[in-house]
Amino acid sequence: MSEADTTPAAEAVLAALSFDANGLVAAVAQQHDTGEVLMLAWMNREAVRETLATGRVCYWSRSRQRPWRKGETSGHVQRLIELRVDCDGDAVLLRVDQTGAACHTGQRSCFFRAARGDALVTIAAPIA
Repeated sequence: MSEADTTPAAEAVLAALSFDANGLVAAVAQQHDTGEVLMLAWMNREAVRETLATGRVCYWSRSRQRPWRKGETSGHVQRLIELRVDCDGDAVLLRVDQTGAACHTGQRSCFFRAARGDALVTIAAPIA
């Protein structure tokens, strides 16, 4: 995807974002119809552009140092419903339609552990 492929809407989103020193912005994925928080990942400018252009969520993999198209190996894709920018532009909320597990552990959500009393407790079983 090139800058020539960028729409005016994508340019408006990019202009509103405050990328960190590594060129990244935090991205929270939320299931659009239930409000369930699925995961936190990172996006660079190209990932934002690609996501808006294709409707399929793309992140930046900090460990692999390359674009990461959610579900490219697992088939557990995220289809973008809406992208929201927070008040100071340092995070985006991706309202998505998640297919299968969002977490690499096979959990529906990456947030499957909760502090309960004196322990960290697993509150959901893997789905994949």
